[in-house]
Amino acid sequence: MQHSDFVHLHNHSDYSLLDGASPIPRMVARAAELRMPALALTDHGALFGAVEFYQEARKAGVKPIVGMEAYVTRGRRQDRTREQAHHLVLLARDERGFKNLMRLSSLAFLEGFYYKPRVDHEILARYAEGLLALSACPKGEIGSDLAEDNPARALETAIFYRDLFGPGNFYLEIQNHGLPIEEKIRNGATELSRRTGIPLVATNDCHYLKHEDADAHDVLLCIQTGKSVGDANRLRYETDQVYFKSPEEMKAAFADFPEAIRNTVEIAERCNLQLGFGKPLLPEFPLPPGAESAESHLRSLAWRELETRYREPTEEIRQRFAYELDVICRMGFASYFLIVRDFIAYARAHGIGVGPGRGSVAGSLVAYALRITDIDPLRHGLIFERFLNPERVSMPDIDIDFDDLRRGEVIEYVKRTYGEDNVTQIITFGTMGAKGVVRDVGRAMGLAYAEVDRIAKLVPEGLGMTLDKALELSPELKGLPAKGPVFAKLLHSARVLEGLARHASTHAAGVLITPGPLLDFVPLCRQKDDSITTQWDMKAVEKAGLLKMDFLGLRTLSVLAEAVAMVKKEGPAIDLETLALDNEPAYRVFQEAETVGVFQFESSGMREQLRRLKPTVFEDLVAMNALYRPGPMENIPYFIDCKHGRQVVRYDHPDLEPILKETYGVFVYQEQVMQAANRLAGFSMAEADELRRAMGKKRPEEMEAKRHQFVEGCKRRKIPVAKAEKIFATMEKFAGYGFNKSHSAAYALLAYHCAYLKANHPAEFMAATLTSEMNDSARIVTLIQEVRRLGLALLPPDVNRSEWKFTLEEGRIRFGLGAVRNVGQSVVEGLMTARAAQGPFADLFDLARRLDSRSVNRRVLESLVAAGACDGLKGERGALFAGVGPALELAQARAREEKSGQSTLFGEGEGHGGVAAVAPPLPDVPPWTLRDRSNREKEVLGFYFSEHPLEPLRETLARLTTHTLSEASQLEDGAEVRVGAMVSEVKPITTKSGKRMAIVTLEDMGGRIECTVFPDTFETTQSRLLPDTAVVATGRVELREDRAARLLLQEVRSLEEAGEAYRRHLHIEVHAEQLSEEWMAGVDEILSAYPGGSEVYLHIVGPDHVRRALRSRRFRVAEDDAVIARLKERHPQLRARWGKAAP
Repeated sequence: MQHSDFVHLHNHSDYSLLDGASPIPRMVARAAELRMPALALTDHGALFGAVEFYQEARKAGVKPIVGMEAYVTRGRRQDRTREQAHHLVLLARDERGFKNLMRLSSLAFLEGFYYKPRVDHEILARYAEGLLALSACPKGEIGSDLAEDNPARALETAIFYRDLFGPGNFYLEIQNHGLPIEEKIRNGATELSRRTGIPLVATNDCHYLKHEDADAHDVLLCIQTGKSVGDANRLRYETDQVYFKSPEEMKAAFADFPEAIRNTVEIAERCNLQLGFGKPLLPEFPLPPGAESAESHLRSLAWRELETRYREPTEEIRQRFAYELDVICRMGFASYFLIVRDFIAYARAHGIGVGPGRGSVAGSLVAYALRITDIDPLRHGLIFERFLNPERVSMPDIDIDFDDLRRGEVIEYVKRTYGEDNVTQIITFGTMGAKGVVRDVGRAMGLAYAEVDRIAKLVPEGLGMTLDKALELSPELKGLPAKGPVFAKLLHSARVLEGLARHASTHAAGVLITPGPLLDFVPLCRQKDDSITTQWDMKAVEKAGLLKMDFLGLRTLSVLAEAVAMVKKEGPAIDLETLALDNEPAYRVFQEAETVGVFQFESSGMREQLRRLKPTVFEDLVAMNALYRPGPMENIPYFIDCKHGRQVVRYDHPDLEPILKETYGVFVYQEQVMQAANRLAGFSMAEADELRRAMGKKRPEEMEAKRHQFVEGCKRRKIPVAKAEKIFATMEKFAGYGFNKSHSAAYALLAYHCAYLKANHPAEFMAATLTSEMNDSARIVTLIQEVRRLGLALLPPDVNRSEWKFTLEEGRIRFGLGAVRNVGQSVVEGLMTARAAQGPFADLFDLARRLDSRSVNRRVLESLVAAGACDGLKGERGALFAGVGPALELAQARAREEKSGQSTLFGEGEGHGGVAAVAPPLPDVPPWTLRDRSNREKEVLGFYFSEHPLEPLRETLARLTTHTLSEASQLEDGAEVRVGAMVSEVKPITTKSGKRMAIVTLEDMGGRIECTVFPDTFETTQSRLLPDTAVVATGRVELREDRAARLLLQEVRSLEEAGEAYRRHLHIEVHAEQLSEEWMAGVDEILSAYPGGSEVYLHIVGPDHVRRALRSRRFRVAEDDAVIARLKERHPQLRARWGKAAP
C-alpha cells in the first residue's frame, strides 16, 4: 500500500481530559483510512492512553509514536508559583525513550504538580535520552518568546533544547490554524531554523476528528469549565481548524513549507518503539529458607494443605489437583498464587474478614486448598479452566473481598512485604454514558433543566445502552433534530462526545505490585486528594503484563465478623467456614422474603421472586443469584414452575440432563455451556472456555468456526445435525447474559451466612448491620423498622451504657453513639475510658467534668442530650439541654482550679480523697413536649426514635396512599405512585429562565426519598411543602444511572385535602329480591354505629341484571373495615367494598 507523505505528530485524545474529543480507536482508524504510515499520541502531561494507543495502532497497521505534550516551567518544578507552564512535545524514539517518558510524566505529578503536572529543565536534561522533542504550539517556550517579540530568548531556548536532546532530536514546530499569532511564530521559527540549523516540522494541534465536530468540542470545553456556550467570558478556541486534517489539507496549509511536511515522515521513521506487552511481569515471592523455587514451594505447600480440606483425598481429587498445579507452574504463575495465599493468610491470622471467593477463581481446587477461596469447587461443579485456560496465556484474575473496615491493613501489609515503591493503587476513568452525555451537553448549551431531563429520559435504560441504540428504540429521540437547530446540535454534540473519558479517580479496589520500583514499569499520577495511582487503568496494566489485583472492601464481611464476635460473647462460638448448608430457619428467611440486610437478596424485586421460589437448597440460592439480572430474568417464572412441578423439565438431549438438572433444563451458568460443549461435542475444557468467550464477544467469523466445530463434534457422537444446531443456538442465546457459577456460588454462600445469622442470632446480626450503616441515616431507618418487625428490643443511646457500635444487652440492641451526629469516635472512646475508670456518670455536670474539654464542646453534649443519651442522668431533656452551657463552664472552671492547685468550691471530687462533688441544680425551663423530643432526635439521629410524627397517622396514610417511600424506590422508571410523608427538606432552585423549582426530601416511617418539583408544580404546591409538614403527594418514579431513585412530584396535598380527595366510600350491592324492611333495618343499625365522612351507595341489581345506584342521604360512615365485616356477618350474601364515589 502506498503510504501518505504526512504524519500527524501532535494529537490529543480524550485522555486530555475534557479537552481532547478524539477517542483513540477512532483516531487510529482515521489515520489508517488516510494511509498514514504512523501516528503520534501527545496528550497533556500524561500517558493515560499510551498502552491502548500502542495496541490499537499496531492492530491497524499504523506505527505508534508514543509521546506527550509536557508542561514545562522555566523555574524549579518544586516551586509553587503561578508562572505559566509552557508546552513541549516529547516523543519516544525507542524503549529507553519510553522509560524516560514514563519517568518524566511520573515526576511531573509527584514533584512538580501545581495546577498542572510540570517538569523543569533540570529533569528534562536528566531523562532526555531516547526522546525526540518538538517546540509545541504558541504556548511553548519558543512560541511564547516569539509572540512576545523576544527573539533573543527564543534563540537561547532553541539552542538549549537542541543541545539537551542532541543533534537531530529537536524540531521547531510550526502550525497554521488560521490564527494571526501563528503566522508571526512561523516567521520567527523560520529565522531561528536558518540561524541554528534546527529543522522545522508542521503539525496540526488535533483535538477532534472532523471539522464538523468543532461545535461539540466547544461544548466539551464548557463541560470542563462549568460554563455555558452563551457565556461571554469563558475558555474558547479562536479557530475551528484543530481537527484531524488529511495530508492534502496539511500540504495546502503549509504550501510554503514542504520540508516541514516531509519532516513529519522523517520523524516517524526515527521513532521505532517496540514494547513487549503481554509477557507477565510478576514480583518474586519471598521464599522461606530451604525452598528451591516458587514452583517447588507451591507444590509442597499445596499438597500439604489439600489434606486439611479433604481428610482422605480420592484418586479423582488427586488427579485434578496435580493437573491444576502443573498448569499453574507451567504457565509461570506459582509466585502469583503464593503472593495471594500469603496476604490472605495474613488477613485471616489477624481476624480480618475474607470473602469465600470472587469470580472464576472459586473454580480452582488449588485455590480452595490454599484457602484463597472457601467454596468447594468439586461439590458445586466448578471448572478450573473457567479460571485459568492452559491454551490461552493470560494473567489469572484473582479478586478478593475483605472486611471493608480493615481492607487498608492488608494493602499496608503488601506494601511492607514488597516495598512501598513497588505497590500502588490503580487509576480509573469515568466516561460520558448515553444519558449522562445528554445531560452534560444540555447543561452546557444552557437549556432548561426540565427540558434536558425530558430529553435524557428518551434514552432507554439498559446495560450497554448507547445513543445509536437509543435512536433505534426511541422514535421521539430520533425526531429531536426536526424540532429545531438547538436540538439538532444537542444530539450531534452528544453523539460526538459519548463515551469520552470525563474524569480520573482512584479505582475502588485495584492494587498493582511490580517486580521492582514502580517508576520502572508504569507512569504514576497524583490524584486530587493527593493520593498516588498509576496513570494506566486496569485494562492497560493487565495488557502491560503487570500484576494487578482487586482488594475489594465488602461491608457484608464486616457485618458477619461483628455478628460472630457478638455471638461468641453471648454463648458458644460459631464458625461460618464449617457451617452446614441445610439450616431450615435460614431457608425460611429466603422463603418468606425476610431478607432485609441479607447480601444481594434485599431488593423488592428479588424478594418477590423468593416468595414464589421458596428456596429449599443452596443450589436454589446460587441459581437465583445468577438469574436475577437483566436477560436471564425472563427464565425465572419457568425455573420456579419447574421447581414446584407446574412445568415438566425437558432436555434437548439426554446428556444435558446431568448438566442442567439443578437449573431445571435452563442454561444459567457459563460453566454449563462449557460442560455441554465438552460432553456433547468432545471439546476439551480449554476449548470449551474459548467457545464461552467467543459467544460472549459475538464475533461472527469466530462464532461460525466454533459452531462448525460443535456440530462436527456432535455428529461424531451420533447427535443429528438439526439437534446440534438447535442446542448451539440455545447456548449462543444464553451466552450473552450467562453468569459465572463460581462467583454466584461464592456470593450465595455469603447470603446464606447472613440468613443463618438473622434466623438464629437475629439481635447480633441486626446490631452488626446497624453498626455497618451508621453513616447512612436513611438506611438506619429501614433497619430499625426491620428490628421492630422482628420483635427485637431497641434500647436508646445512653452515655452510661452505649459504646461506639451498636451492642447487645441481654438480647436487646443498645443504640451506638457512633450513630449520633456531631459525636466523633474520639469523644466516645474518651467517654468509655472515663466510665471504665471511675464508673457511671452521675449527672450532666459529672459528665462534663470527666470528659476531655479539648474534644467535648457544647455541640457534642447538646447532641447527646437531644438523642436521649443523657436520659439516665438526673433531669428532664429540656432542663438537661439548657444545662449544657453551665455544666461546661463549671467543668472548665474546676479544671483551671485543679491545675492551679486550688481547692474547688465543692471540695475534691470523689476518688481524690475528698467528698463527692455536689452538682448545682439544672435550669428551670419548660419540659420538652413529645413533638420537641421527636424533632430533636431527628436532628441528631436522622430519624424519630421515640415516636415518628406519622405513627398516629399510620392507618390513615395506609388508606390514602398506594406505596411507602421504600416500596416506591424499588419500582420501575415511570411508575405512578401516591405516597404519604413528612417534608424533611426543601431546596429551592432558580432555573435559567428565572422560574423557581425545588428538590424536596420526603420521609416516612420506613425511609426517605428525594423529589424533583418542576416550576409549574412548585408554584401551586410550595405553600404545602413546608419542613415537618405531613403531605400526600402523587408523582412518577425517576430512575437514573448516576443516583438513587427519585420522585417527580405532580401534585401535593395536605392530609385534610387528601382525606377529601382520596376518601373511600362504601358500596353495598344487593339483589332486588333480597330487599326487605328487616334487611334495611339491619343495615341501618350497623351503619349508624360507625358515623364518619364516607358516603354510602346502595347498588340494587334487578331481575334483568340492570343496576341502579342510590346514595344514602341519612348515613355517612367511618372508613373502617369493621363496617364491612359487620354487614357480611349479618347478611352473608351481601357484597360490600370500599371505592370511589359513584358518578
